[in-house]
Amino acid sequence: MAVKIRLKRMGAKKAPFYRVVVADSRSPRDGRFIDTVGTYNPLSTPAEVKLDEEKAMKWLNDGAIPTDTVKNLFSKAGIMEKFHNERQGK
Repeated sequence: MAVKIRLKRMGAKKAPFYRVVVADSRSPRDGRFIDTVGTYNPLSTPAEVKLDEEKAMKWLNDGAIPTDTVKNLFSKAGIMEKFHNERQGK
């Protein structure tokens, strides 16, 4: 089973709000998911991102693959750097 960390769209029309979720890659975008890692609100200034760093690291270590957008959010939060350093044994 290929597991991805991706965005699940919530909110009203023209007012998107996203949840960062862990889901099977075969499930639909807004369909079934395994776990919620955080939220992302692109409409606020600046964009508001709330992530559970512990859960994100657990899923990355278990082999979940983040999408490009989620990878960017994780990089800005410092999670990707921490994951990379942990993999390198630093």
